[in-house]
Amino acid sequence: MPKDLNDHICDEALFSKAFNSYAKDLHDFLYYKFGSHINPQDKVQEAFVKLWQKCQDVAPSKAKSFLFTVANNLTLNDIAHQKVVLKFQQTKPKSSTNENPEFIMEEHEYKIKLQNAIANLSEAQRVAFLMNRIEGKKLKEIADILNISQKAVEKRIYGALKQLRQEIDGI
Repeated sequence: MPKDLNDHICDEALFSKAFNSYAKDLHDFLYYKFGSHINPQDKVQEAFVKLWQKCQDVAPSKAKSFLFTVANNLTLNDIAHQKVVLKFQQTKPKSSTNENPEFIMEEHEYKIKLQNAIANLSEAQRVAFLMNRIEGKKLKEIADILNISQKAVEKRIYGALKQLRQEIDGI
């Protein structure tokens, strides 16, 4: 075996020579071993990227072995990942809950009551209330957006809450 003049493959000419020498063989190896569904050309490219990243540690005489090992491992990892994805896709999510039907019905009725009560608010109250409670805006932000005073915003939200309490029993 000839002695390497360089102890690593970081030289662009050496790397290019390795690519030209091994790329087709590596592609064919992956294609014959795993088939076309794993896209062997991508694995070849990834293996050469890994070789370039680790070029300081790889001697030119070990480049072929490094490439084939890395490409094989990348492909096996990809196949293992595909198996996990397939297994996950085959599991059916739990369709039942621990909530009893009465609770679900009451929740639905309450939601309808709340939507109707919000719809019955004046436009000014509804806008201020929803900006504060749904969008999470601060009173000062609402006042700036609506071009009114902060005290007016407080009054609108207070009026909205008071009206909502009257219309919806149990709050």
